[in-house]
Amino acid sequence: MPGICHLSLVPMRKEPAHRSELVNQLLFGECFEQIEQNGEWLNIRSAHDNYEGWIHQSQQTPLTLPEYSELKRGKPFLTYDLVQILINQNSIYSILLGSTLPWYWGNTCRIGSNSYVFDGNAHLPDLSGGTKTIIENAYMYLNAPYLWGGRSPFGIDCSGLTQMAFKMCGIYIKRDAWMQAEQGGTVHLLDEAQAGDLAFFDNEEGNITHVGIISGKNKIIHASGSVRVDTIDHHGIFNNQTRKYTHNLRLIKRMI
Repeated sequence: MPGICHLSLVPMRKEPAHRSELVNQLLFGECFEQIEQNGEWLNIRSAHDNYEGWIHQSQQTPLTLPEYSELKRGKPFLTYDLVQILINQNSIYSILLGSTLPWYWGNTCRIGSNSYVFDGNAHLPDLSGGTKTIIENAYMYLNAPYLWGGRSPFGIDCSGLTQMAFKMCGIYIKRDAWMQAEQGGTVHLLDEAQAGDLAFFDNEEGNITHVGIISGKNKIIHASGSVRVDTIDHHGIFNNQTRKYTHNLRLIKRMI
C-alpha cells in the first residue's frame, strides 16, 4: 500500500524501532510504497529515489494506487522558503525547504481529505538558471548542522545536501554518496570541472564516503560538521579553518 508524509519531517530508521539508526528523512508531501509491516512500523521505499527504511505508521497517510501513480507521474510544486507554515482549519504545520506540495493549486495543496493553505514561495522546479541554480539551492543550507540521514536546514548530511540541491531543480539523484557516484558522466580532471559538478571522496579502504558540489574555481560546498565552503584541489578538500586536508578526492561526476 502506498502512502505520503503529512508531517514536516519524518525519520526513516534502519530497523523498526525509535532507537534505531536514522538513515533518511521524508519531507512533507513525499510519497512512498510499503514493502512490509512489522507491528506499528512500515518498511517503505521512497518514490523519488527508491531508498528504503522504516517509518512509524502514525507518521504517514495512506494513498490509493491511482493517487500514488498520479503523484509519481506529475511534476510537483516545491517550497523554496527555509521554513514556512501550512494551515489546515485551526491547525498549523511547519514545512521546510524543498518540501512537496501535492495537488497544489492557487495557494492550497491536499493530502487525502485534508486541504492546506500555503502562502509562501512555491513553484515548479526548473533549471532555467543553469547550474548556477544548483549552487544557489545548496547555499540555502549554508551553516546547517551535519546530521547523518538528515535532509533539512536543521540537520543534513553530505549526500542529503547534494540530493536536495538537485531536487529543487527538478533533478532526482540517489540518496547515498556511493550511489550518486554511480550516476552521471565522469570528469577526468579537476581543471575540467564546472560549477554544479559533484566531487566524491573515499576513505583508506577506497570506499566512497563523502560528496560535495563544486561551487566555483577551486571551491566546494559540502556538509562536514556543518554545511560549509572549502577549497578543493587534486588532493582533496582543504579545510580553511583547520588548515588541513580532510577528504581524499576520488572522482568527479557531471549530472546534467
